[in-house]
Amino acid sequence: MANIKSAKKRVRQNEKRRVVNLNRKTAVKSSIKKLMKAIETGEPKEKVVALFNETQSVLMRAKGKGLIHKNAVARKVSRLSKKIAPLRS
Repeated sequence: MANIKSAKKRVRQNEKRRVVNLNRKTAVKSSIKKLMKAIETGEPKEKVVALFNETQSVLMRAKGKGLIHKNAVARKVSRLSKKIAPLRS
């Protein structure tokens, strides 16, 4: 355990940030899973597109917070977009 006051504070801050980041990452994963399930179960086009837009928004927010690398976000959005492409036409 840290002995210096500033080091103790960093430990507290790091723990708070870890919990927040964990919740945000969980929200991203849940959003992606919800979209994938909607695609697989053959949900209506409007619902799938709405879920895609929501998922894309969650991913972009995660990128902005520095939670996920920008290239990883671009890759995930691209792959999800490819999956819903047949529904859009």
